[in-house]
Amino acid sequence: MQIKPRQHLLDIWQAMARHSFDDGKLVRGETDGLSSVADAERLLCILYPATEVPAFRLDQPDTTERDVLRALERLGTRLEIPANLITALSQFMRTHTGPDDSPTFAGGHYFRPSGPDVELTHEQEQLGVVDSYSMSITLCLATLGFLKVYEATTTRREIRRAIGELREATNSRLTAAMISLLRSFTVNVFDAESEQGRRLIQVIGQGGQSDRQVLQQFSRRLRPLRATIIESLTRGIQVDEGIRDESQLFECGWAWGVVQDAPRVIDLDTQVHGQPDGIADRLPYVYFTVVALDGIQDLFSERTLTLGLLDADQQKLAEALRLRWELSQQYWSAVARFGSERWPLEDLPWQTTGLRLESEYFSLTVAAILVHDLVRRKATDDDLTRTVAIMERLADRGRITSRMTKEDPTIRLHNPGVTMPLAGSQRSGSLLLWRMTDFSAQLLKRSIQLAELSRNIGAQDRLLRLAEQTFEHLWDRRIEDEDAAGLWDNVRAVYPDARGVGRRLSWSITERVTECLVAARNLYKQQPIRSAELAELARELLSEATHLFGKEQLEGATSPDGSRARTMRSIESRLDHARSLIDDRPATAFALALPVLRELDTLAQARGAAAQEV
Repeated sequence: MQIKPRQHLLDIWQAMARHSFDDGKLVRGETDGLSSVADAERLLCILYPATEVPAFRLDQPDTTERDVLRALERLGTRLEIPANLITALSQFMRTHTGPDDSPTFAGGHYFRPSGPDVELTHEQEQLGVVDSYSMSITLCLATLGFLKVYEATTTRREIRRAIGELREATNSRLTAAMISLLRSFTVNVFDAESEQGRRLIQVIGQGGQSDRQVLQQFSRRLRPLRATIIESLTRGIQVDEGIRDESQLFECGWAWGVVQDAPRVIDLDTQVHGQPDGIADRLPYVYFTVVALDGIQDLFSERTLTLGLLDADQQKLAEALRLRWELSQQYWSAVARFGSERWPLEDLPWQTTGLRLESEYFSLTVAAILVHDLVRRKATDDDLTRTVAIMERLADRGRITSRMTKEDPTIRLHNPGVTMPLAGSQRSGSLLLWRMTDFSAQLLKRSIQLAELSRNIGAQDRLLRLAEQTFEHLWDRRIEDEDAAGLWDNVRAVYPDARGVGRRLSWSITERVTECLVAARNLYKQQPIRSAELAELARELLSEATHLFGKEQLEGATSPDGSRARTMRSIESRLDHARSLIDDRPATAFALALPVLRELDTLAQARGAAAQEV
């Protein structure tokens, strides 16, 4: 199934508007309002494409296109849609603000109890989580960009007042989310002889070396990164002094929430309230690290920089987050590609060290960090080719590109999903769990990102085929009836023999599919990969065509109706156009040169035949 970003985004917008808006007003669903994560995901289904795709812009009503208006007719008319979005965003900000007027980042119903007889308390549901911090960064940046453009198009006093209030609340939330992400970053240092140390050595020791050799190789390979972390001790990163000992192993990344004893951020020009004490263990999770990386990179996007969306405090926080962003990418990329032979990431499924879990989902999250790093450092073709093979194997093992067998345990990867305990959450009363059900959507997102990165025709072709297969799998999982028709997720639609699997509206998967379509649009906007072989052939064809055209111009034959002159002008124009495309689109230049050569040959043959008759 070919991915058609424009049409499929319009389909999602229409379904989303039908479900969530009535006469322009945002309405609550059965799960809405219980989780700041879900609420942010729902709003981003509209706001993210509206701020990232020019054809879907809603901040300049005079330029809103007709098919967009048809899809969002439940939100109002051309002039009403921006104002109604401001109302919906303001409602979100109010809902997720605490009694002390500081923003809250409640995981809500996304938290799961550890047992069937355990009920979560209100205080537990209000705990902040990295998913909410990261999603809030993306939502706040999209909102600020939307307001900045829309404000210049309206003179209505009440609208401008609402814009000012929303901007203030959004800036406050953005700052709080960035601070919370800073306080959730951790470096975990542990002994090589500990259970976690032995497990890490087992994961990365793919070459048959002894544990001592693996430890020495780890120390040598990660020495520059360790030195950067030690240097960063003065820049707010909290880490055990044991990091200085090269016989110690370490991991870095994001815990599930603010870590225990995390210091408050105070070196800002504006005092920030609402920095609650953390309870999370100093244990990095690859899942939450990927989530954090996705949000942080939005702080450095071209749109953020061009519109100047960050104030002085936020720029300072962004630089601190960039440091942690780079440390995490470098660490997990090095671990994923550790050794000189088989990568640890190629040994599916990935085993987590701290939690002692293993799943294809964790392989995908480590691959996602590797994708981030490949994009950052412009990877080699070998790195890309090996990563493509991993993605294809994950699609097969996840039964996305292969058939689900009878009683296949793989169904648990999609429903109910992969569950992780949140280390340290028992300090709130009982252990909390976190469940990930978006394996297919994450695979699609990373496949498209890799395809956008790849400049190798073979690798990109494989990635596009994988993306199209994964997208078809996901598109078939849309809910077909009830209020949520056209949204996700109905796993049984693609796995009809699965037992105990029902349909349930998931804003998490719906938002990720929306992200994937925006990424696909960016991929298609790129110039196609240039083939050096075709470029050389196109030059040879055009060289011959130019020579024959010059020869044809030497002939003085004319036609009474002027058709020969028109033909010659047409040939010259097409030759000029083909030459202009050789560097960027050699295949197109090649295709344009062939009919010109045929036409020149036809002219030469006609002239020869006429000469024989004479």
